[in-house]
Amino acid sequence: MEITDVERLLDKFEKSSIREMKLNLDGSELFLSKNEYTQKTEAEAGPVLPAQKAESSLLPKEAAEAAPVVQAEKAASGHAIKSPLVGTIYLQPAADKPAFVKAGDQVKAGQTVCIVEAMKMMTEIKSDVSGTVKEVCVENEDLVECEQTLFLIEEA
Repeated sequence: MEITDVERLLDKFEKSSIREMKLNLDGSELFLSKNEYTQKTEAEAGPVLPAQKAESSLLPKEAAEAAPVVQAEKAASGHAIKSPLVGTIYLQPAADKPAFVKAGDQVKAGQTVCIVEAMKMMTEIKSDVSGTVKEVCVENEDLVECEQTLFLIEEA
């Protein structure tokens, strides 16, 4: 893979709604991420290749492996409502409607908190506990992964 190929790939990745991408080619691995929790400083990441200096979203394999650990630690501070599937999350029922819930709102078990779209199928995500929304962990229209924490709820 030539540097121009990598530059084109980076440009397309930045313009897309994809949050993370891993590419294996001829024994080389490339991991791209727009998620804050996977980014490392140069000192933490170790040696940096010239192409990596130009583009900070190139991360070492260790960053990809560390991401689930950070997510698990964050989830420990409240009851986590997690995505049951990969898809696009919608925090409001329509563009002109208010969000299903926001931080500080009270929720009841069984209440819809968001929708995840996968392959043109809309899946309502419901709270499995009653309590207060401590944190909304995603942005509207983010691409979410299976088992990714969407909301943290302080149980009542």
